[in-house]
Amino acid sequence: MTDSSALDPEDRKIVTLARSARARNGVPEGAAVRDETGRTYVAGTVALDSLKLSALRTAVAMAVASGAQSLEAAAVVTEAETASDEDRAAVRDLGGAQTPVLVAGPDGTVRTTVTAG
Repeated sequence: MTDSSALDPEDRKIVTLARSARARNGVPEGAAVRDETGRTYVAGTVALDSLKLSALRTAVAMAVASGAQSLEAAAVVTEAETASDEDRAAVRDLGGAQTPVLVAGPDGTVRTTVTAG
């Protein structure tokens, strides 16, 4: 586990935003990404009959739709132990293989940081 207070303030911010999205919307996951200009995009799980997206893929899609050219970091708040391969691929497509993905539990404690790679 990573002491969340030891995180860079900008990384702590995206973890907090992701946690808030999960709680506010009552969804299984919340996510946030930060683009190359410092803008953040926050999303929750999308579970419609016709469209199913994880929170992290939704946040990446929102960044792309808003004109982001790259990502500096991503965070997901989830019960899962790590980010799925599909989620990491979405982050990699926009941010590159070395983009960090912070994986936090529902309490906001970062369990691990993986690369999108």
